[in-house]
Amino acid sequence: MNLSKKSSPHDLHNNMAFSNKLHCISMFMIISYLTLILFASGLDVSNTHVVIHNTLANGGVLNVHCNSINDDLGLIHIPWDKDWSFRFRVNIWKSTKFRCHFTWCGGGSHYFNIFTVARDDSPLGETPDCRECIWEVGKVSTDEKTPMCRVDGDGVKRYCFGWNDDMSLRNNKIIYC
Repeated sequence: MNLSKKSSPHDLHNNMAFSNKLHCISMFMIISYLTLILFASGLDVSNTHVVIHNTLANGGVLNVHCNSINDDLGLIHIPWDKDWSFRFRVNIWKSTKFRCHFTWCGGGSHYFNIFTVARDDSPLGETPDCRECIWEVGKVSTDEKTPMCRVDGDGVKRYCFGWNDDMSLRNNKIIYC
């Protein structure tokens, strides 16, 4: 008794159609992958380095707690005239933002957006792009309402800003003395 089934021309046509579909899907996947690589290589995904320098007028310790939607960097204590820094990559949607909570003895509790794409990573921003964003915290600028100053690498140009305090968060005071 022969159990083998002979192939019909219809079966051969179905196998060829399946093979053609598989070939088309494979080609689509390869072309999509190559397009994605070319697109991603044109994007600027370089590291951004944020440096926070304690320049408090009272010479005290600066307490900093920074976070983004995806990362919580924890509470850091920066001695006077010292730095603390962190690195990250701006996401593909250009929506990366880091917000920091600053406290110190006699200084209260303040919030500041230490990195925003619109200000720090956009050719149309209010300040030049920075790959190394150096911030002096607490040094009084010329109008005394802008204690957050981003300085260029040689310390000549300063771009100063006020706090981004949110009134709903004002009671969240953690001050270590």
